[in-house]
This record gives sequence, structure tokens and C-alpha cells, in this order.
Amino acid sequence: MTTPEPTANLHHASGIWSLVHAERAALAADLADLTDQQWATLSLCTGFNVRQVLAHLTAGASLNPVRWLAGVIRCRFDLDKQVAMRLAEQLGATPTETLARFRCVVTSTIKPPLPTAAMLGETIVHAEDIRRPLGIHRDYPITTLTRLANYYQGSDLVVLAKGRIVGLRLQASDGPFATGSGPLVSGSTLALIMAMVGRVAYCGELDGDGVATLRARCTTP
Repeated sequence: MTTPEPTANLHHASGIWSLVHAERAALAADLADLTDQQWATLSLCTGFNVRQVLAHLTAGASLNPVRWLAGVIRCRFDLDKQVAMRLAEQLGATPTETLARFRCVVTSTIKPPLPTAAMLGETIVHAEDIRRPLGIHRDYPITTLTRLANYYQGSDLVVLAKGRIVGLRLQASDGPFATGSGPLVSGSTLALIMAMVGRVAYCGELDGDGVATLRARCTTP
């Protein structure tokens, strides 16, 4: 079961799902040969290691609106508690099982009550939360990144992004993405995305008079 999409957006959503599936498959391939020590590496997602972030992605791809709401009620509307509960459900007994569970949802179109574009964001952002600490690099298609950057510049759903870049002008150095007005923040589309969603580690890859402001906003709870 998935969240119904308005008829006019069905083709648009289908196009985004193909990008989500491609990114999940690429991440699964990148993690195929990790050691136990690598699985235990702290991710960029505060409080979670690499294995836990992957289990969180599996949970998101397994949770339809009915199960999501049931979990919210069960956790007494504590969303952080629901995240922890669903992560534990998908972690498995070993890293091998964690990865196997993720592989089972690579082509899933199940999602909580979120826009499909938010699922692309979850996939790419959490993939970077995993890859960067492990020193794994991916050459993302620039069209995929541009689509995601354009979504985040207009949304604060799930994570603060639109509000974090108010009063700044963002300009990608490797693609067409550009938005806003004010002091400049320039860099790769990926670095701009990750900074937009609060990953301060990527601010060091950005240039311009607005970087200090964006960095400060990334470090503010």
C-alpha cells in the first residue's frame, strides 16, 4: 500500500521512484563488502552508525501510511521513538542480515505519508551519511541531484531546508541549480544539498560570503 498520488502527478511520481530505486541499488552495491568495523562506523546522522542508518532506510521503504500512523499512536506521538522502534525492527541480527533486508526494498514504492521527492531526499542524504565516513565516493547523476536540490529549496518537510537558506543565494558549480538572493554560497550540487539539510561537514566544500551564515545555521539545533 502506498500513499495515493493525485492523478496529474502519477507520471511525475513514477519518474522520481526510478531515481530512488537507482540510488538504493547503488548504495547496496557500495556496502556489499564492508567489514564489521566499517558497519560500526559512526555516520553523519547524529547518534547512528552506518548499519543503523541503513536499517532506517529499510524501515522507511517498508512503512505505509497505516503502519506509520499506528506506530505514531503506539509511541504516543513521539516521532523519535517511532524512528528508533522501526529501525530496531529492520536491523537484523548481523550486518549481513541488515544489508539483505535493505536489498529486499530496493524497488519498493511503499512510503510513509510523504511526497515521493522526500523519499529521494531520504535515500541520497542518508546514503551520504553512510558513504562519507567510510570514504566511499559516488558520482551521482547531476539531473538527479538538481531535481532534489530544487525540492529542498522549497520545502521544510521532514528536515529544515528552505528555512535554512533564507536570505542566501545558492549557485551550483557543476549544474544548473540556483536559488535565492543575498550573500553567495557556491559549490557542488551535492554539497549544497547536504548543507541545506544541516550536514555541516559539507560546508567546507562551499565558497562565498554566505558560507559562514549557512554553517552557523547547520550547527544550530
